[in-house]
Amino acid sequence: MRLDVVSIFPEYLTPLDLSLIGKARRDGLLDLHVHDLRAFTTDRHHTVDDSPFGGGAGMVMKPEPWAAALEHVVAEGAGAGGAEPHADVPHLLVPGPGGVPFTQAMAHQLAAEPWLAFACGRYEGIDERVYEHAAERMPVTVVSLGDYVLNGGEVAVLAVVEAVARLLPGVVGNAASLVEESHEGGLLEYPVYTRPASWVDGDTVRDVPAVLLSGDHGAIERWRHDERVARTAARRPDLVAAAATVGGLYDLDVTVAVPADAPELLVLQRACWMPEGRVSGSWRIPPLDEELDDVVRGLGEWTTWVVRTPAAGGAPGRLVGSVRGRLRPGDPHVWESGRLMVAPDLQGRGLGRALLELAEAGAPATVDTFWINTGRVSEGNIRRYRRAGYRLLPGEGSFPGSVDLTKRRR
Repeated sequence: MRLDVVSIFPEYLTPLDLSLIGKARRDGLLDLHVHDLRAFTTDRHHTVDDSPFGGGAGMVMKPEPWAAALEHVVAEGAGAGGAEPHADVPHLLVPGPGGVPFTQAMAHQLAAEPWLAFACGRYEGIDERVYEHAAERMPVTVVSLGDYVLNGGEVAVLAVVEAVARLLPGVVGNAASLVEESHEGGLLEYPVYTRPASWVDGDTVRDVPAVLLSGDHGAIERWRHDERVARTAARRPDLVAAAATVGGLYDLDVTVAVPADAPELLVLQRACWMPEGRVSGSWRIPPLDEELDDVVRGLGEWTTWVVRTPAAGGAPGRLVGSVRGRLRPGDPHVWESGRLMVAPDLQGRGLGRALLELAEAGAPATVDTFWINTGRVSEGNIRRYRRAGYRLLPGEGSFPGSVDLTKRRR
């Protein structure tokens, strides 16, 4: 793979001589060329910026040096045959907070390309006409590391190059390690341990989980998967919904609910709890008694996942299911699930079971007990929860006319 980087601080890229990336360069797996943007200026001060039209703070990088630099990159790379005979132009990546998010999936896509170029902006950014100029000659993607602002693009280039280059064959010695790390498969990495098996940390003895010492590789794989899901749910609940979709959720869009979802959630919960109100003879059931403000408030107190049919024609899909979960206030060992609901016309297809598994997957590692509540007259729900391993607790539930069920975490 050929890499070209244009920057006014070429020395910023010297860390790419270190570690595995540096070794990959020395082994010929990476062909990296760093270009000083100031070398493409025409005045004696090597000016690369000027004040913005329309006023405002800061300076804007001028178009002429960038056009000359990019033309040089293309000519030099193509003249050298590029990274591959068919690579006539590079894919230009411009780091910036207004770009598309850089993800592990994008890293895999870029690792399959023979030639990448990077334009490191500074100040208030690069004159917009440079993007237009470049797009007429090569693919251009503005890419963002996250929702924050850096002083320039060099830090982002270091991150992107390392993430992409380590996926190239031969760069990482043990290729299997690439499969089990964070963001592969949409989940964060499981906890890792090494010797000693028991570490005396002052007055505390910290043991490696017994399953890792068992020699039971199947049990170890199950433990690692459970830990990945639990860690993702605790640290990145926005990822767990997409990564932990199971059973009937595969063909649906699962996301963490936001206040904009509240009106549809209110309609869905009223539709789902109407039968219970009719059977019980009372409409004083929390899901039926709530108003819109109550639903919005609940989104702040619980992690709520919503399920939609795939979007079509630019419009969001229909909200057809939801479930929510949280640690019991004051008790980090109990995970409460609730408001498990599926649109009446889609019930009986396994969505409820999949949603319950999704809610349980959101429980952090501290949890040893799952809890759920349903109406005493909801015999179908009670049967379903029992099939899922829950046991009915004696006496009145947490709400009038309800029952509580719990199960131990495996």
